[in-house]
Amino acid sequence: MIIGIGTRRGVSKEEVMEAIRQALKECGEIPGSVTSLASAKLKENERGLLEAAKDLGLPIEFVPDEVLNSYNPPSESQASRFGLKGVSEPAALALSKENELIFRKRVYGRVTIAIAK
Repeated sequence: MIIGIGTRRGVSKEEVMEAIRQALKECGEIPGSVTSLASAKLKENERGLLEAAKDLGLPIEFVPDEVLNSYNPPSESQASRFGLKGVSEPAALALSKENELIFRKRVYGRVTIAIAK
């Protein structure tokens, strides 16, 4: 499973980790089934996101804008102000093997999570 993550600027590691925990609990999945995290290229210097990936022992890939915009996510996104159709859903789909969202995006404070397989 791939967890797609969108964040507000300056988000903390704890916020990211708590959002992931909540999302996995809500969709009935276990943390061990997550293979990677994904986000937008514009988030590649977001310290809280990088630290959460490191603490979770998961790789994180930052997906280029053109790849994110090649998907038509089912949910509306505030990422349009950055010229993107979305972040969490398209990022998760971009790295997924089956190209299937199993958890549509949900907002947890300053973090947005979507899960694909």
